[in-house]
Amino acid sequence: MSVCYLPTQQDVERGDEIRSLNQAIPSHLIQKRAPNRAFCQWNCIFFFLYFGSTAQSPRHFLFIHQTVYSIMRSFLLFFALLSVSFSYAQSEWVKQNYTKAEYDVAMRDGTNLHTIVYTPKDASAAKTYPFLMQRTCYSVAPYGEGKYPGQLGPNKFLMQEKYIFVYQDVRGRYMSEGTWTNMTPQIAHKTSKTQVDESSDTYDTIEWLLKNIPHHNGRVGQWGISYPGFYTVAGALSQHPSLKASSPQAPVSDFFFDDFHHNGAFTQGYFLTFPVFGIQHPKPTADNWWLPGLINANTQDGYQFNLDLGPLKNFDTYYKDNFFWQEHKEHPNYDEFWKKRSIVPHLTNVKHAVMTVGGWFDAEDLYGPLTVYKTLERNNPGAYNTLVMGPFGHGRWSQETGHTLHSNVYFGDSIATFYQREIETTFFHHFLKGPGDGKTGLPDAYLFDTGKKAWQQFDRWPAAAATKKTLYFHSGGKLSFEAPKQAAPGYTEYVSDPHKPVPYIENSTATMGFTPFDYMSEDQRFAARRTDVLVFQTEPLTEDVTLGGEIMAKLNFSTTGTDADFFVKLVDVYPGNEPDHAYLPHKNITLSNYHQMVRSEIMRARFRNSFEKPEPLIANKITPLNFRLQDVLHTFKKGHRIQIQVQSTAFPLFDRNPQKYVPNIYLAEDKDFIKATHRVYHQTGVFSGIEVEILK
Repeated sequence: MSVCYLPTQQDVERGDEIRSLNQAIPSHLIQKRAPNRAFCQWNCIFFFLYFGSTAQSPRHFLFIHQTVYSIMRSFLLFFALLSVSFSYAQSEWVKQNYTKAEYDVAMRDGTNLHTIVYTPKDASAAKTYPFLMQRTCYSVAPYGEGKYPGQLGPNKFLMQEKYIFVYQDVRGRYMSEGTWTNMTPQIAHKTSKTQVDESSDTYDTIEWLLKNIPHHNGRVGQWGISYPGFYTVAGALSQHPSLKASSPQAPVSDFFFDDFHHNGAFTQGYFLTFPVFGIQHPKPTADNWWLPGLINANTQDGYQFNLDLGPLKNFDTYYKDNFFWQEHKEHPNYDEFWKKRSIVPHLTNVKHAVMTVGGWFDAEDLYGPLTVYKTLERNNPGAYNTLVMGPFGHGRWSQETGHTLHSNVYFGDSIATFYQREIETTFFHHFLKGPGDGKTGLPDAYLFDTGKKAWQQFDRWPAAAATKKTLYFHSGGKLSFEAPKQAAPGYTEYVSDPHKPVPYIENSTATMGFTPFDYMSEDQRFAARRTDVLVFQTEPLTEDVTLGGEIMAKLNFSTTGTDADFFVKLVDVYPGNEPDHAYLPHKNITLSNYHQMVRSEIMRARFRNSFEKPEPLIANKITPLNFRLQDVLHTFKKGHRIQIQVQSTAFPLFDRNPQKYVPNIYLAEDKDFIKATHRVYHQTGVFSGIEVEILK
C-alpha cells in the first residue's frame, strides 16, 4: 500500500507549503538516486510540478511504501523542521516587499482565468515597474489572502530587483474556468471571439493588466519552464505591442517528438504522469483533483512492473477513463491530432526579444528549446533571438545546488547562479527596464561545453565554423572517420528480444520516478557488456575533439522481423586513470573507464519514410534509416574514446517494439512480440555511422 503525504493547514500557514522541503535538502541527494525509492518518487513528482509552476503547487506528493514509511517519516520531519524556518523567512520577505491580489480575468469568450498579481509595495506613479508573467497548468498557489510564496519570478535577483509578478492558471486548470486541452492548438487566423488559444489568452491578459493594475511602465515579459515554457512560446505569438521579452525554458513544442514520444516511440517512462494530464477538473479548485488517479505500483522496480504489465493496451487497467491515454491509443501516428498541437509551424512574425533556455541533459524537453530557437532564427530574421544551454537536467538552472552535477558527472560550482545573475537577469532587465535596443552584451548562443566544462559563446548556432564529418562503423567494433573498405558482406548483428529488453539505466529503482532523469549522462558500461548492444569505438584520442552542433545517425540495416527500433547513443569513454571527483554521489561508482552518455535518441523504423504513414519492413532487406539526435557541445578530451552504442530497446524509458509489424502498437497483443536478428552494415558503399559537426 502507498501513502500520499499532504501538508496540513499548519504546514501551509507556517512553511510556504511542503515544497520548502526541497529547498533544504541537498540536491545531490534528491535530484539523483535518492536514499530510497519512496523519497525519490516524491522528488520526481515535486520537480515535475515545481519546474512547471511559479509559486509551485499548493501540495506536493510523497509516495511512501509501507515497509519504509516510518523511516521516511522521520527523515522528512527532520528536513521539514530545517526548512520551515528558512521558507518562512523567505515568504516573510516577499510579504514585506510585495502586495498580493487575486483576480478572475475575463477572456474574450467570457471564460475567467484565475490570476495572482504581486506588486512591489514601493510602486507609485513616480516609481513604476514592468510586468513579468507566467501562465501555467501546474497551479499558481498559494491561493488566498495573506499566503505568500518563498520566491517570486524566475530567480531571486529579479525578485529583489522588483517587478510586478503575474501568475495565471490556464484554462481548465485549478482555479480557472474552461476545459483543459493538452498543447492547445494554435489558431492561425481567428475569425470570431469564440476562437481562442493560448496566444489570445495571453493577449487578453496583457490588455487587462495594462488597464487594471496601476504603476506599471507599459512593458511586459514572460517566462516558463517545461509545460509553462509551451505557454510562453504560444504567448510570444500574441503580437501584443507591450510584450517586449519572452523566455521559454525547456519548452514543450511537439508531443510526438518530445516528452511523450520520441520519433513516434512512446515514452513509457512517463506512465505515472497520465493522471496529471488526462483528468478534467469538475470545477475551479485549489485542490489536486487528479490525485486519486495516481497509480499505486506497489514496487520500487519500474523495469519489472512495466514488463509484467505487458503490451501497452494493458495500461487500460489503470487508465481506461483517462482521456489523454485514450488519445495516445487512438493516434499512434503523426496525424492531424498531433500536428495541430505542435507550436513549431506557427513561429513566425515574432518581433520582440526571445531567449530560449535548455539543459543539455534534459530527459524531458531537449527537442523543444533547440527546435524553438532554430525555427525562430530561420523564420524571423533580424529579431533578437538567443539560445542558452547549460549542463543541467530538466529545469535545474532555476535552483542553485552549489556543486553542479548531473548523475555522477561534476561540472563546477554555482553554475545556476551564474546563469540567473549574468544571463537571465541581464536579459529581462535590458528589455523591461533598460534601453531595450538589443545591445545586451549577451551572445546569440551562450552554451556550456559539457566536456571542457566551461561556457562558450557563439554568434549563431550551429556555429558557422563547424565542419561536418562522419564517424563510420567498422568490423571488430571499431569507429573512425575513415569510410569502411570491407567488401560485402560486412555487418555486425545482434538478437533483439522484446521479452528481455535492454534496461535504459542500471539502477532499477530509477525506473519508478515520475519522469526519467539520470540516464542522460549515466554510465553505459552495463549496456556495453550485453550481447544485444553493438559497440563501436575509436582508439584513445591523440588530441581533443569537440563535437558542436547537430548529429545525424545514418544506419543501413536488415532484420528478420517486419518492424524494429534503433536506439543510438553517443558515449564518452574515460581513460582508466581518470580520477574520481570529490562529490561523487554514489560511492560504488568510479570514473575509471566511465562510459558517460553524451547524447541518445530512438527511431522507430516504421516511420523511416513518413511519420504520418508507417510502413512495415521487408524482412532481410538492407534498409537505410537516417534520424537526428539532438545537438551537443562536448569536447572529447585527449586520452578519451568516442563510442557509439546501438540497441533496439531502452526499457522502460521507451515502449517495446513487437518487431512484428502491427498497424497500432498501442493495440498489440502478447503474441505479436517476437525475437528478431538485426544486422547493421559497414561495407564499401553501404555504411553506417553518425554524421557530426566538429569545432576547431
